[in-house]
Amino acid sequence: MYNNRKSFIIKLLVIACIIYLCIHVLTNNAGPVIRELQESGRNLAALDSANLEQTALASENAIKEAVPIAEPTKEPEARVQKVSTTVQPEKPLTVLEKVKELTQCLDKTLVPKTQQRGDYWVLYNYVTAEKTFKCHESITYTTHADYSFMDNLVPLLERWRGPVSIAMHAPGTDFANTLESIAYLRDCASSLVREYTTFHIYFSTKHVPKEVPKPNAAFTEPYNCSLTPPFLNVTSDNMYKSQKKLLYPVNVGRNVARETAQTHYILPSDIELYPSPNIIEKFLAMIAENKGPLLSKNPKVFPLHIFEVSANQPVPENKTMLKEMLVNGTALPFHKKLCPGCHSVPKAKEWQMANESKGFHVFHVGKRNGRFIHWEPIFIGTHADPLYDERLSWEGKSDKMTQGYALCVMDYDFLILDNAFLVHKPGIKVYKKDARRAMLAAKTNQLIKKIIFPELKVLYGVKKGCAV
Repeated sequence: MYNNRKSFIIKLLVIACIIYLCIHVLTNNAGPVIRELQESGRNLAALDSANLEQTALASENAIKEAVPIAEPTKEPEARVQKVSTTVQPEKPLTVLEKVKELTQCLDKTLVPKTQQRGDYWVLYNYVTAEKTFKCHESITYTTHADYSFMDNLVPLLERWRGPVSIAMHAPGTDFANTLESIAYLRDCASSLVREYTTFHIYFSTKHVPKEVPKPNAAFTEPYNCSLTPPFLNVTSDNMYKSQKKLLYPVNVGRNVARETAQTHYILPSDIELYPSPNIIEKFLAMIAENKGPLLSKNPKVFPLHIFEVSANQPVPENKTMLKEMLVNGTALPFHKKLCPGCHSVPKAKEWQMANESKGFHVFHVGKRNGRFIHWEPIFIGTHADPLYDERLSWEGKSDKMTQGYALCVMDYDFLILDNAFLVHKPGIKVYKKDARRAMLAAKTNQLIKKIIFPELKVLYGVKKGCAV
């Protein structure tokens, strides 16, 4: 029995040694372990029964010392990739991006359509410009005419260099002459017409032309440029409008041209008023700066000073040239000899004395009251501004007065620009007696006083200092 016990202990020690060897081999410590086992093997033969239990205990302690109990392995710390905390500077917004951000405007498409508007049929976007614009990218010059005024379009475009929306009054046989005039201007006069000008055509429901081609069929062949265009040397007596004694529905044209403009900012003006160059770029740069009076919470428009020049004089290219012409008498404030109060601009003398500066700034913030209660400003505005009353005609005068009243009651600020202006087609206007027009003007005044003004008071309210 003693031998069995001895044999069992020896086997146990051998097994322990083997386990010891395996652990060290796995932990790359094989060399020292083998030497220890060799030493242990020689010592096993010398074991006697008296020292057996002590030897076993010693061997067990030796194993514990040689193979320490492994502690739980710590998970290696996750490698955290260092992310650069350097904030890259944002790319500054361009002028147009700032304008888009400030206006929050919506883009429009130029889609041809035919619609009835009161007593008129309107061919909207009948001939569209080749260039299109997003709402924040430019300013649209909106205007109106009949074909006898079409000689003004090219000189206007040469100074404007931007989108133009024009509504053409073309009743009866004037329609065909209007189409020929458009074709000549697009094909023969200047590429600016084709690039920038969108034409709309309107006529009374009582004077519909005999034939109205579809928009895509109006100009199927190039115009013969050797022909004289209808608008050259035309006399009023030759026109259908005059033969039928029709009034010129100026405000229908103004509103049609305005409502179809693609851009947020618009300049509703007359086709004979030529703008000073580079208005678009300078104006949008000023809007992008968005400081000073532009921060006012009041609704606002941007009036332009208007001038006339002698028939033999060039249209001034800048304010410096304009000032010289005002000094030598070859330029005058607009309608100075016809209706000085109609276009008298606040701080006009100070404006004329001030030197030209770089870019555009607000020279003065005016109101349509006091001395300027009947002021008829032409201004850069937006689609939010009141439209024109379409019951008023050019012949009856006072066609912009009702809009002026609405602007006054709504407390509009008139932010007068320092270096922008309009110049009428060369030729100083003088007063000419016109009995028919005087009669129509009297009728218009009665229409405004008895019908339109009471409506305006209901719709817009009343404010001290505001008048039609």
